[in-house]
Amino acid sequence: MPETHGEPVVGFIGLGIMGGHLSRNLLDAGYDLVVHDLDQDAVDALVEQGATAKESAAAVADAVDVVFTSLPKGEHVKAVALGDDGIVEGAHDGLVYVDMSTVGPSTIREVGEELDAAGVKTIDAPVSGSEVGAREGTLRIMVGCDGDVPAVCTDLFDVLGSRTVRMGGLGSGQVVKVCNNMIAAASLVSLSEALVFAEKSGVSREKLIDGIDGATGSSWVLDHRGEAMLDHDFEPGFFASYQYKDLRIGINDAQEYGVPLPLGSTTHELFKSLEEKGRGDLDAASVLTVLEDMAGLEHEY
Repeated sequence: MPETHGEPVVGFIGLGIMGGHLSRNLLDAGYDLVVHDLDQDAVDALVEQGATAKESAAAVADAVDVVFTSLPKGEHVKAVALGDDGIVEGAHDGLVYVDMSTVGPSTIREVGEELDAAGVKTIDAPVSGSEVGAREGTLRIMVGCDGDVPAVCTDLFDVLGSRTVRMGGLGSGQVVKVCNNMIAAASLVSLSEALVFAEKSGVSREKLIDGIDGATGSSWVLDHRGEAMLDHDFEPGFFASYQYKDLRIGINDAQEYGVPLPLGSTTHELFKSLEEKGRGDLDAASVLTVLEDMAGLEHEY
């Protein structure tokens, strides 16, 4: 258990594209940071910048006041939180667990219930803003929490993002994040259709982008992914596999609540095709290639 005098000791588990940037921002803000990841290179890079490494999630939890996770899938969150050498084994009075992954409401509620029995307060705080937002500290943070959000978390969220919105009880942040990603994925598909339509009809794709910029068809996707889609530059900021995973969560949870998702289901199938084509390690904007395949267009990427 940490001995704190003033600022909290913070833990971070999951140092990938998002977690690595978030951890660096916490270090830059002056927090004592304790980290763990299976990727030793990612750990070593943060240790060089001042972090302390621990050999397990349990060891991180035991050493900190607040522990964050940013992990790919719900199964990883369950293992890190509840498995052998997991956070639950390092639980102590006053520990707060904040998960910034996208895992769906049922998963985080299950984790929260078990951690609550061990005296740990759980908060779901998924984020939007992609790698750029994580690096620049401009993420949108969607918070779900039973009871009051601890003040220490509010301060930490201010470091990690530019806007934090309380959504409701535990799991509500996950609902909003899944909805957000369904909208973003549909926007990627819609822009992909437009780019293919323009090319097949003989209109410059560059002119298409220029023409709809600022018009009613403009969007975050156009502003942040339009140029990359023109260039077929699909270096991942957000892996297509992760987008597909988030859509699966949305489809499954919508069935649980009896919600029809006609557009979401079609979008899900297109990302499933992208995954089956072996392109899941590209950026989610690469769904464009599925539409191009369907239209008989060939591009290098």
